Amino acid sequence: MKKFLVSVIIPAFNREKFLNRSISSVQRQTLMADEIIVIDNCSTDNTKTLVEIEFPRVKYVYESQKGVSNARNCGVRLAKNEWVAFLDSDDEWKKNKLEEFFHSINQTNKPPLIWHSNEVWIRNGKHLNQKDRHIKKGGDIFSNCIKMCCISPSASIVHRSIFEKYGYFDEELPVCEDYDFWLRVSSKEKIGFIDKELVVKYGGHDDQLSKKFWGMDRFRIISLINLAKNVSLDENQKKLVRQELISKIKILITGAEKRGNFEIISQYQPILEKWLGVSNSDTSVWVR
Repeated sequence: MKKFLVSVIIPAFNREKFLNRSISSVQRQTLMADEIIVIDNCSTDNTKTLVEIEFPRVKYVYESQKGVSNARNCGVRLAKNEWVAFLDSDDEWKKNKLEEFFHSINQTNKPPLIWHSNEVWIRNGKHLNQKDRHIKKGGDIFSNCIKMCCISPSASIVHRSIFEKYGYFDEELPVCEDYDFWLRVSSKEKIGFIDKELVVKYGGHDDQLSKKFWGMDRFRIISLINLAKNVSLDENQKKLVRQELISKIKILITGAEKRGNFEIISQYQPILEKWLGVSNSDTSVWVR
């Protein structure tokens, strides 16, 4: 069976009960990956034993517990191939995922350096219908990425030059690190898209990172401010960033007012006032 010269990176933290499914889905591909790397983020369960006994050909790396961004970044640096594919340890791929990506990349004139596909959502064992705002797209999707994370890591494949150009996943962010990364990349790059459901994403379990943190928009606000500060944006992009920042901060403050959380109000009200007074072209004050 032909191999696809892609490195698959699976970050894991105490995911013994899910890893068999995720790794097996990579090994069952109709077009085989060249290497699979599991980055164990300081698990205390039997993750190490599972990988080493059940999947001896998988490269297992134990890392100190520094979060999912560190695990993905470590995997990228260790990967030996130009193309890198991510798979969260609780998700799985359809058996033709890599084959579909391989054909799309090789049949496209000047193919994009980052691709993603459609996906199936399963939550608590039940199929979850996606809303219109979750519809996946390709091309110039910056305006979509600015509102929410519209690329799933498990559905993506990235050329390693992307990391050299735009940096890695932000290890200072405990969550929304994927939103931050896709935002930076989509501000400059066209995104390839395969309109097929090639990934199954599972949700609802208690150890999901999204359940550990309230007010996820707090971290998206940080990402947007960092983007404005560190990335050269065109005038339309600046307008979109400003509008989205103001919207997210207002929502956060409104929620804090309902809960009587005056600490959050005092923290974000000055930021809101600043951005309400910033014009799209006034880049001298586009800093945190």
